[in-house]
Amino acid sequence: MVTRNRSTHIEKRGRASYKPLAPAVEQASKVLFCLGKNLEPKMALTDICRHVGIYKSKGYSILKTLTQFGLVEKDPQTKTYSLGPSLIFLARNVLDNLFYPDIVAPFLQSLATGTSATALFGLIHGEHVFVVGKHERNQNIGFSVRLGHRFHITLGAHGKAIVAFMPEAEREKILARKKVYFYWDTSQLDKKQLTRELERCRELGFAKDVGQITPGVNVVSAPVFAHHGKMIGCLILIGTFPESTIKVYGPKVASTARQISYKLGAMTEANPSTLFPSTK
Repeated sequence: MVTRNRSTHIEKRGRASYKPLAPAVEQASKVLFCLGKNLEPKMALTDICRHVGIYKSKGYSILKTLTQFGLVEKDPQTKTYSLGPSLIFLARNVLDNLFYPDIVAPFLQSLATGTSATALFGLIHGEHVFVVGKHERNQNIGFSVRLGHRFHITLGAHGKAIVAFMPEAEREKILARKKVYFYWDTSQLDKKQLTRELERCRELGFAKDVGQITPGVNVVSAPVFAHHGKMIGCLILIGTFPESTIKVYGPKVASTARQISYKLGAMTEANPSTLFPSTK
């Protein structure tokens, strides 16, 4: 009995002292992200260590190791550091094997299951959004949105979500057009109302359409970003769910879109709850 109690105590103490992260790897990762986020291409050792929160001796050791693997380069004249060419190889490998439907599939399934609605993932191409991922749940009404189906880039909820998060100059060009389809009927466009909705979308991270495109069908949408913070598409939730549930489904769609964006390389932070990239 004594032996057993002692064993249990040791096991508990071991679990309490266990740290899931390898400090050296964590610090090296932070150094790389620090160099990647810096506006200038090169940084001095002192600045890197200050941003990461490590001693100069530790920073020097990490940078020297990363340099040996080509992940970091050192300018021998200025004694400054920048990201190295080996990262190009690693990034190219990721991009070459990036298959959007496979990546978004589990997220679409989780979202559709949690809302009993249909979840779609659309890629932006030119003036349209093409559906390349879909997961649906049994509902009282069927939706004939097939893979490959295309929507106009300004249509309904996804149009608001995409335009809201465009860089300001691009957004103004879209809004200056004579024909946009945020509310389907171009003659019913209220630009003041639309401006308010776009501002609200940027605040909340999602846009909505309450039966305006198809009576009785509600839609929630959020933008999806990839590497370099480039908006590549959107996440769409469509169903006959009550309008009152949008206050719950909206944040869920926005959160899922952020997680997909993180998987696609848009986020440089380890936390996928980071806000969407700036629209300025």
